[in-house]
Amino acid sequence: MTAPAIELKGISKAFGPVQANKDISIRVERGTIHGIIGENGAGKSTLMSILYGFYKADAGEIFIGGKKTDIPDSQAAIAAGIGMVFQHFKLVQNFTVLENVILGAEDGALLHPSLAKARGVLKQLAQEYELNVDPDELIEELSVGHQQRVEILKALYRQADILILDEPTGVLTPAEADHLFRILEGLRDQGKTIILITHKLREIMKITDTVSVMRRGEMTATVKTSQTSPEELAELMVGRKVLLRVDKKPAQPGAPVLEIENLRHVDEDGVERLKGISLAVRAGEIVGIAGVSGNGQSELLEVLGGYADATGTIRVNGAEIDLTGHHSDGQTRRARGIAHVPEDRQREGLIMPYTAWENTVFGYHRDPHIQSGPLMNNALIRAEAAEKMQRFDVRPPNPNLLARNFSGGNQQKIVLAREIERNPDVLLVGQPTRGVDIGAIEFIHKRIIELRDAGKAILLVSVELDEILSLSDRIAVMFDGQIMGERLPSETDQTELGLLMAGVTDTREAARA
Repeated sequence: MTAPAIELKGISKAFGPVQANKDISIRVERGTIHGIIGENGAGKSTLMSILYGFYKADAGEIFIGGKKTDIPDSQAAIAAGIGMVFQHFKLVQNFTVLENVILGAEDGALLHPSLAKARGVLKQLAQEYELNVDPDELIEELSVGHQQRVEILKALYRQADILILDEPTGVLTPAEADHLFRILEGLRDQGKTIILITHKLREIMKITDTVSVMRRGEMTATVKTSQTSPEELAELMVGRKVLLRVDKKPAQPGAPVLEIENLRHVDEDGVERLKGISLAVRAGEIVGIAGVSGNGQSELLEVLGGYADATGTIRVNGAEIDLTGHHSDGQTRRARGIAHVPEDRQREGLIMPYTAWENTVFGYHRDPHIQSGPLMNNALIRAEAAEKMQRFDVRPPNPNLLARNFSGGNQQKIVLAREIERNPDVLLVGQPTRGVDIGAIEFIHKRIIELRDAGKAILLVSVELDEILSLSDRIAVMFDGQIMGERLPSETDQTELGLLMAGVTDTREAARA
């Protein structure tokens, strides 16, 4: 028997009182794609950071190719043939692709020979693994998918035989994710070993050979992917049965609550991002907006939420909203019954250095209910925040903890609690489950359905087509700032929606071709 590419034995790591990894042992066979899944905070990234030399384990041993290996830092990991592509890329934005690839791996004081050598190697790698990127392009001018390719090229340039990818599809469109999977399969077929950290069960089932499941810092199972199912993996991850489909009754739509007519938005560079959008969302209905990132969905949410200027007409409950000047802002929108869960919770939904209780009131701080004379009633806000955190299962349920100290899924629940608990007439939701684990996804979907069933109008934007199809009562597809068509989930599928997302309106003709 050949030795496994990697074997970890008895790995433990604590950060103060928190035991991130507890006596973990795992074997990763050569030339395979090995998935590691678990909820946010299960210890996946910590374990891989130990393997890559970012952290030093408190106990345990690492074997690479059957040989015991000490990895005190990432240089030692690279020397052992390990490369890592982090969730948040480690690229210098104003350097070229070529400069980023050789950074830290130069052959000497003179850069010219290093750059010439790297150019040749990159060309070869690009052909071999479908990793085509212009070596002279600046990183800041590349799409997210191409930036990720640069990270993979960096690792391969350093002759990595083992490649670790941490949540690699979190920021990719479905088409970019499919391309990444083709790249990974090509790497595996050439004998490379891939470790894929993710919490997306569909990806695990599609791309991996073997999958290991982590829960609360421990390894609960390792199984052949072909011998398991999404339901079994979800139960191993969460410790209970999880409903993977959205359980909802048919919608009972009422009168239109949100009406949009001929909405146009031009960005600060003079580019028209919304080109005459017309759409209505009725009471007791979820309208999903499908589309590849960058086709105007973000701008639509920003305009509706009062973040961006526009021309056209927006009506809520039949009354028009003034879109001019200082009349058009988030405060005005909230007063009119529009709540907004933004796409980027860290940049737009929360103020990260502030506490959870402070974040539960941002945007609603002028509410007379929480005023005490000229000041806000902080004791009341704190008490109400604790109740909201209980109802929304925020873990830990500590209102005094800073927002940045919660996992992504729990940060999302804080934003949802703040917006949903205001009992809005319209809820705008951008990417409700981006970077959120399976247990929290189930919880968030239930809350959105409950709001719909209470007669609210919900506009949902998501790049996850599964989520759009399962949550929406009606789907509008956006491409290049326009709505290409509307479909009922029961009468469409991912193929047809994908064609509309690519700007093909005669989808049935295209499908036949």
